[in-house]
Amino acid sequence: MIEQLPDSEILIKYNEPLSKYTFTKTGGPADLLAFPKSVTELKTLLHFAKVRQLPLTFIGNASNLIVQDGGIRGLTIITTAMTAIHVYGHYIVAQAGAHIIDTSKTAQQASLSGLEFAAGIPGSVGGAIFMNAGAYGGEISDVVAAYDYLDSQGELHTLTGAAMAFHYRHSAVQENHGIVISARFNLIPGDPEVILAKMTDFNTKRATKQPLEYPSCGSVFKRPKGYFVGPLIQKAGLQGRIIGGAQISTKHAGFIVNRGQATATDYMQMIHLIQATVLKKFGVRLEPEVRIIGEPKK
Repeated sequence: MIEQLPDSEILIKYNEPLSKYTFTKTGGPADLLAFPKSVTELKTLLHFAKVRQLPLTFIGNASNLIVQDGGIRGLTIITTAMTAIHVYGHYIVAQAGAHIIDTSKTAQQASLSGLEFAAGIPGSVGGAIFMNAGAYGGEISDVVAAYDYLDSQGELHTLTGAAMAFHYRHSAVQENHGIVISARFNLIPGDPEVILAKMTDFNTKRATKQPLEYPSCGSVFKRPKGYFVGPLIQKAGLQGRIIGGAQISTKHAGFIVNRGQATATDYMQMIHLIQATVLKKFGVRLEPEVRIIGEPKK
């Protein structure tokens, strides 16, 4: 069911299956699902939720995410319609819904270096800020000069420097429950051909090592100090294990892929199996990197 918000052009989908949007192709329904196209529309939705006392959930572009099979209550907001990217000298300003891959491509075309590591990360700018995404020795915190977010009351804030609270797979918005609306990347001039070659090399390595041919939520666990997740899971004898439609990738054991008709419950059971087995065999506690939200199916 699709309906228009009163006195607004924002369309809201009711009881919408989130499996249509998540990268795992799993997940239950959102009570209400909205796609704001601007900060003004986002503020309207925040006011709508406040007046009706609805719980709020933001899911970016749903890449590094598991939505449980019971779905999400209240209002869920996806920012994938907010995708503007602009170049100002050696800065790039990108809205939260812009793909970080597209942002890195824009940087390359503008002869700006610093975002090469992000050329294959399948997330949005907002999601990359939220979890301080990283790959191949680079992290978002290395290149972000500032980001803007709205709090639950619709008030705008800008964070810079230490206030952004970046560390491994963490940022301040995880604590203040804000919604990122844009970020400013501070880059350095470079040779576009050299930048492109580096991006191509990273993407070739990614395609060789990661199971990109199947739906997945990306890397499932944070790297524990002193270990690599994939080898731990391999040594635990779990690589290739199947639960329902979910499988520990035979290409990279740090990934759980949807081999067909997997449910979020399959993913959660696999995560719990991996955690319990690795803890028992090696005494290492694996903490999910993937964001797990929503309610289990009753």
